[in-house]
Amino acid sequence: MNECTLRACAPILLAAAASCNGGGGNATAPDAAPDVREAGADVAADAPPDLAAPPDAPPDVAPPPDVAPDVAPDVAPDAAAPIPGSEVTYSEMRAPCASRNPLRNAYFGDLHVHTSLSFDAYTLENRNGPDGAYRFARGEEIRLAPAGADGMGTRPVRIDRPLDFAAATDHSEFLGEVNLCTTVGSSAYGTLTCRAYREELGMIPEQVAGALAFGLFGSNLLRPMPERNATVCGAAGLPCATAAGRVWQGVQMAAEGAYDRTASCRFTSFVAYEWTGTTGGNNLHRNVIFRNARVPALPVSYYEQPTPGGLWTALRARCTSGEGCDVLAIPHNSNLGSGNMFPADLDAETARARAAMEPLVEVMQHKGASECNRAFTSDESCNFELLTGDLCNGDGSGSGTRCVARRDFLRGAIQTGLATEARTGANPYRFGFVGSTDTHNSTPGNTRERPFVGHTGTNDDTPTDLTTSGNVVFNPGGLVGVWAVENSRDALFDALRRRETFATSGTRIRVRMFGGWGLPAGLCADPRLLERGYREGVPMGAVLPTPAGARPTFVVQATADETPLQRVEVVKVWVDAMGRPQERVVVVAGSATNGASVDPRTCVATPGAGQMSYCATWSDDQYNPAERATYYARVLENPSCRWSAPVCDALPADAPAANRMNCMTTARTIQERAWSSPIWYAPSS
Repeated sequence: MNECTLRACAPILLAAAASCNGGGGNATAPDAAPDVREAGADVAADAPPDLAAPPDAPPDVAPPPDVAPDVAPDVAPDAAAPIPGSEVTYSEMRAPCASRNPLRNAYFGDLHVHTSLSFDAYTLENRNGPDGAYRFARGEEIRLAPAGADGMGTRPVRIDRPLDFAAATDHSEFLGEVNLCTTVGSSAYGTLTCRAYREELGMIPEQVAGALAFGLFGSNLLRPMPERNATVCGAAGLPCATAAGRVWQGVQMAAEGAYDRTASCRFTSFVAYEWTGTTGGNNLHRNVIFRNARVPALPVSYYEQPTPGGLWTALRARCTSGEGCDVLAIPHNSNLGSGNMFPADLDAETARARAAMEPLVEVMQHKGASECNRAFTSDESCNFELLTGDLCNGDGSGSGTRCVARRDFLRGAIQTGLATEARTGANPYRFGFVGSTDTHNSTPGNTRERPFVGHTGTNDDTPTDLTTSGNVVFNPGGLVGVWAVENSRDALFDALRRRETFATSGTRIRVRMFGGWGLPAGLCADPRLLERGYREGVPMGAVLPTPAGARPTFVVQATADETPLQRVEVVKVWVDAMGRPQERVVVVAGSATNGASVDPRTCVATPGAGQMSYCATWSDDQYNPAERATYYARVLENPSCRWSAPVCDALPADAPAANRMNCMTTARTIQERAWSSPIWYAPSS
């Protein structure tokens, strides 16, 4: 198979729906001369106009802890008081973690993982369920497609370093249908639709049969008012609902079996699923993550609530803190949203509802990066793992269908949120950043560039398949980083809720950022840096308190994974007094011209002057107290070879000419990176 057939591209089609001046830097590194790139002048204006408990669930559930305040209190720090956010209250029975750090540890995980329960992953011969995904995350071997004579995978794979946490997020819409179509003796097993889904229609080619079944199921996700397939689910849908309930119980059991409730706290799993709205062919997908084992009897899917607002309302109704249930949703792949993921016309009530339910956004995954796009900025580092397409309305303004919009990318979304806040008093897009894989292979955290074994089963299981035009543009995906007190569900969920998170492009860079009004320029040399950051400022994800100084100061710490770091940047995003979106990128440590390079032919690296860690402080010398603004850190590694370089070099002699052309037009080098969650500033009333 060397072409992207409808069946083979199921995950792709599901997401894309058939679319295809200094600034006062003070760094510990010797080459930390400030390097500022002003991008605001190049940004065209796009300002908006005017429950049931799972089997064996712990019986005693305490109310979840209060969410940490959004804004740090404007009071003098008390050295005797606990570090803000360091207290953890368990919402379910478990042994206290033996290892706790009030100044936080960095934990890595993946909150976007598909298993054989997802209708598209199953057609790609993934036969590993959620339990297999959790085994892989913990370091055990599983087998990937293609399936062998025993019906199981034939390619053994193991993660290079186990994760700290993960969530299986299977598409909720077809849990029942897949179960009925693959369970011998079920009421729907012998139907034409299910036989096509299993590719058992002998009179038509196997791939056409799979495409037919995908169309009968997946096409419903494009409709504003979807209806279930009556052939499989019956007129009233009861068989599918009953089967989905059984599958959902199994999802909970798998998460429970993987969760380490002992004092060792080795691994954390979350009960979760994906809401897969793709209205009109535009990606509106969300991953829904629950705090603990108290979850609704069934997921709220696109069938029950075909709008994001309906999803939030239903989740609030079915998952209330009084019953020990807590939940958040994470939008992903806004780069495929055609401007519809982050609308500019929300009223105050809707903006507040969205901010409460969606404190995070996925900035990096298998199907591309969503930070920024070179079409809308002069920032050269925004040409990273982009999926291309026509601009909405010719210039990326507004929204459309199967096009690229400015606010598909998080800088544009942040600017839209700041403008909405100025208009309504509420910011719907005050979010933290996370990354994940969106693997359809049950392989959370499988993000190494070499070797990359693919994420979509039989669609990309060979070098030839990996280098088709539909696959060579993809990447191994990202990771979620969380700064938390311990590795328990409640501690991690608290950190997710307060946005003390970071995202990486798959590497395990660690980055953290603090902001405040009186942080000293020499803070990097202070052994109490972290404590002072929490007590005298705010961590990433938070809002700066009422101004108490001439301008805000930020401190950024970054630690490399395996490849040295080239530079650390602070990105400022704001909307000026005229309503025009602006941005500024400041290099606060390291340098883009540090001499590091990689030979694109051999992948041999020249290290240059990169370092394994950086710490820098920076004060905004262009701070305007009247302008709402956002600041986040971006950390770039020295250049390295992209996954596709060695794969292209290993293509067999009989590989199609089209694949070789794809390899010639695809970048052979990249710069892996990490993003901190933003710190926010708003003028006081």
